[in-house]
Amino acid sequence: MKSLFIFFTIVFALSFGNAQNFNFGKVSKAELQEKFHSKDSATSAAILYRNETVNFRFVANQGFQQERKVHQRIKIYNKEGFDWATHKVYLYKGTGQKESLYGLKGFSYNLVNGKVEKDKLKSDGKFVEEYSEYTDVNSFTLPNVKEGTVIEYQYTITSSRYDLDDIIFQYSIPINKLDIRIATPEYFIYNKQYNFQASYLPKLVESTQNTTVPFDYKINISTIDEVDIPALREEAYSGNYNNYRSKMAMELTAYLNANKVIEKTFSSSWEEVSKTIYKSENFGGQLGKYSIYKDDLEAVLAGVENDFEKAILVERFVKSKVKWNGRYGKYAQNGVRSAYKNGEGNDADINLMVISMLRSQGVKANPVILSTRDNGIPLFPSREGLNYVICSVESDGKMLLIDATEQYSTNNILPQRVLNWQGRLIENENVSRWINMKPNKKSVESTMHNVTIEDDFTVTGKVASNHTNYVAYFFRDKYATMTSEDQIKSIEKDKGAIEINELDIKNIKDAFKPISLRYQYELSDGIDEVGDKIYFAPLLFFAIKENPFKLEERQYPIDFIIPYTDKYLVNIKLPEGYSVESLPTSMALEFNDANVKFTYLIKQNGGFLQLKVELDIVNPLILPKDYKDFKDFYSKIVEKQAEQVVLTKA
Repeated sequence: MKSLFIFFTIVFALSFGNAQNFNFGKVSKAELQEKFHSKDSATSAAILYRNETVNFRFVANQGFQQERKVHQRIKIYNKEGFDWATHKVYLYKGTGQKESLYGLKGFSYNLVNGKVEKDKLKSDGKFVEEYSEYTDVNSFTLPNVKEGTVIEYQYTITSSRYDLDDIIFQYSIPINKLDIRIATPEYFIYNKQYNFQASYLPKLVESTQNTTVPFDYKINISTIDEVDIPALREEAYSGNYNNYRSKMAMELTAYLNANKVIEKTFSSSWEEVSKTIYKSENFGGQLGKYSIYKDDLEAVLAGVENDFEKAILVERFVKSKVKWNGRYGKYAQNGVRSAYKNGEGNDADINLMVISMLRSQGVKANPVILSTRDNGIPLFPSREGLNYVICSVESDGKMLLIDATEQYSTNNILPQRVLNWQGRLIENENVSRWINMKPNKKSVESTMHNVTIEDDFTVTGKVASNHTNYVAYFFRDKYATMTSEDQIKSIEKDKGAIEINELDIKNIKDAFKPISLRYQYELSDGIDEVGDKIYFAPLLFFAIKENPFKLEERQYPIDFIIPYTDKYLVNIKLPEGYSVESLPTSMALEFNDANVKFTYLIKQNGGFLQLKVELDIVNPLILPKDYKDFKDFYSKIVEKQAEQVVLTKA
């Protein structure tokens, strides 16, 4: 009987899949009744259907116009999936190539008393905001979303652009059915490139079609018809997991004239891309404009001869004069003159200004263009794949990297957003090269912890901690603008049930010095008393409570971003009248040729326990092929830190 039930369940599921109607508005009761995804029970939502078509239609006196149509149906399983009810559409608004959104409609579907009820997307659920100088964001939120809701929307984007946005095949939730159709006129030549860092690659079918509207020409068609695309799920230490998303880029390499002969070709190498960028008035054209700050700069650098010292002083000076407006761009938004005068600019305004100032003093300073972590890694040479610029300074065979947009970044300690593998250093329009953007300077957090177990089994202690390099930068970025009271609340929240009664932080606003952190605390629940014995984990609230790596398999690397060392020296005063019954065993572990090392050393020394714990991340990138082994390695670290000391009453 059980086998028969399973058989009919499978038959019903197959029948449902084959009969499913993906026409807009045809949401079924079966879709609404579904409680969890059949192949990914952990997902909070799923794309039931996504259809994306790209076409070019010819308009008299305007030429070819691009149309991109999107139709998407999404199932929301629980509250964690509610964010999928909001969708953002980024529209380019550059001169002569403005994109427009039209035909937007959407509905939310719910099952109420056995009937399908729908709520329409209305004007109060639609929003438009400026994202950057050249981009607007049209966002919309579907109404009346609950656990079990199905949402559906469609829209069309029109543009005179011939460039194509990346075609995305994979999201952070699974896709049940994906239909893609890209139709381009033979006059536009594209180079298609998959993201070969992705673990999932769909099958692309190529074909051609002739048309006579409004004249004879051939259409090149690429189609993708896929089912059951797995989610690209973010996990701890993902870095920019978008770099591993399945997608396809289509690079416009040339276009033909009316006689179908190549009329113009576009950048086909990084040398050509770099040359084109450098020749722009809003890039290389900004580097020779010295006069506006000539006198101010001479006063700042009076008597300084060393190039790196000049760079540091110029960085500080620019930070004091010009504030970052939060916008990215490889081209100056306002121009260095205007940014200097008005005290505000984008990253290019600010960092091209630093380069300009240093070049005026004979320092070898050059721009480095890159793609930020959230922008991913470009799949082919293109100007659009690079969206940020910083400054490099070279002297005596050494290099200093500067980003003057952030108050607490400093020489070779850059904001996390720019740490994306490599950048393109451009000396002039003819000379450029790749440089490594990965941090190679070890960052250290070292903590001294003196612990006393009181008669009532509460714990009091003193903590002295020092932070260097990136660890200090991350600490400043989080705490520097807080009041002392808020700093205490935040640290208490991070550490658990401790109550801090004294806090002293030194150098928190001086980016060129390590941070010194001191505090005293009380802890009420660090000790368990059972009969005449007491139990506690000697790292107390500093112990790692759980393994953050939970997936069985991982499609992309673990990225700790920086090489760092986290070490603790703990000194625990034993309470009067108690002796040590058992201690955790000491342990030393190494992973992958000592790319990661962990040591745990504990001993009794008279009336004290002394513990030394150190985690050393030498190589911050753990490859997917090593994920399972590293997950097991990290589990051992968590288990070791959870092991308890047992004291017995004498």
